[in-house]
Amino acid sequence: MSQLFEKLDNRRTGIRLYGIAPPKLASTPERLRDIAAEQVDRLSLLAPDGLVVYDIQDEPGRDGQERPFPFLPTVDPELYARDALAELAIPKIVYRCVGTQSREAFSRWVDGVQSEASRQIGVFVGAPRDQSHHSGLPLAEAYAIAGSASNLIIGGIAIAERHVAKEDEHHRMLVKQDHGCRFFITQSVYDAGSTKSLLSDYALSLQASGRSPVPVVLTFSPCGSVRTLEFMKWLGISFPRWLENELRHSADTLERSVDLCEKVFTDVQDYAREKGLPIGINVESVSIRKSEIDASVELYRRLNSRLDQ
Repeated sequence: MSQLFEKLDNRRTGIRLYGIAPPKLASTPERLRDIAAEQVDRLSLLAPDGLVVYDIQDEPGRDGQERPFPFLPTVDPELYARDALAELAIPKIVYRCVGTQSREAFSRWVDGVQSEASRQIGVFVGAPRDQSHHSGLPLAEAYAIAGSASNLIIGGIAIAERHVAKEDEHHRMLVKQDHGCRFFITQSVYDAGSTKSLLSDYALSLQASGRSPVPVVLTFSPCGSVRTLEFMKWLGISFPRWLENELRHSADTLERSVDLCEKVFTDVQDYAREKGLPIGINVESVSIRKSEIDASVELYRRLNSRLDQ
């Protein structure tokens, strides 16, 4: 049995993931093969428990602010994970934006999953905020339909920043657990305080309702420049003022971000252990810049080592 499936089945701490975005849709077939080969080599060396493949969506109306980087469509994440990365012998956790799909299309996908012999893992995401008025599939319905596929493990999103604003993210997590979510992946973490607040309320709610926790996988992303910092803030990622100052005024923003991510993780890890919550790591590499890819590898190695301490 894969280590990832064993950890999910037994709600164990220590899940280790690495996350990527699929290549741009405009990439040539030759370039796609090169990118996939580079990723296979990198992941074979890192040997994470699983690979996260994101479903990148455009969000032109987020907070009424202009997107810092232009949106470029990507290859379908499931096709990329299944075909281009087929030789990578670890489970793939594929994100699926159900809020942009019809009920019929999603049901056909679930039927296809059921026909597969192997276990699969998916994380469902609702419609982008600016598209919430569209007639896509609500998350609750997606969970209900997916429940018929016994070989599909479902994960959910947990966002500490949303908890700061609404103070109900822990309730969302419990509802998602009731709908079959077996683990959660957070948005990128740079604010230890808001993340600990979410974990605190989640732990208290579990205790009050007599339920057991599922693994919470904390996402970390190196930040290579002030422009990337602005983009991450546009995405809704929270940066405490002191930490943002450190990044903005560092002689090497990328190296400093790796150091800070390690410090934030250590802080949250200690707190999660106190609360008896199983946690894991997911290190993102969504940049095409070699320096940022190398930084994600360094960060993964550091956090991987921390998990064993």
